[in-house]
Amino acid sequence: MRKLVYYVASTLDGFISAPDGSFDFFPLMPEPDLLAHLAAEWPQTFPTFAHAQLGIESPPTGRFDALVMGRGTYDPGLKMGVTSPYAHLKQYVFSRSLPPSDDPQVEIVAGDPVTFVRELKRQPGRDIWLCGGGHLAGQLLGEVDELVVKLNPIVAGSGIPLADRGFEPHRFTLVEARPFDSGVVILRYAAPAR
Repeated sequence: MRKLVYYVASTLDGFISAPDGSFDFFPLMPEPDLLAHLAAEWPQTFPTFAHAQLGIESPPTGRFDALVMGRGTYDPGLKMGVTSPYAHLKQYVFSRSLPPSDDPQVEIVAGDPVTFVRELKRQPGRDIWLCGGGHLAGQLLGEVDELVVKLNPIVAGSGIPLADRGFEPHRFTLVEARPFDSGVVILRYAAPAR
């Protein structure tokens, strides 16, 4: 069965964006050692437009063939006229107010995220990237098989949390911790067997 992988940047205090959804307080361009690692290990998580300038083959190969994201994650690109930010992947955007997309790589989903993702995981294919945001991650936390956090040496104080949900602890097991010169640590966790 396919895995749902929540791959996300976070502050030390657990925020993935500012209260208004912006994330420009994270470094625009990672330090060279981190950038080289991300381009080699996670090339599919870069927007399609960035592949050529980062030397990433197009389309990039890797573990994902689809992603799920919330409306708040999709909106910044949409406001700039980008309807398919990850054109190399099938993109499922959860929104009850967006009209259907004309782009064949983008499907607007108005239904329950948990039901949809459970069905998607049963279909043949590679793993699914949970791209964000915090509200969608909060709804899907019980479906997350792997959590990969790019922990940045920043304390934000407030913002959108990594998983926006009520108090309901979920335990993950640390699989790998990889520090970089920039102070970023990539933490990879596995969910307990279900």
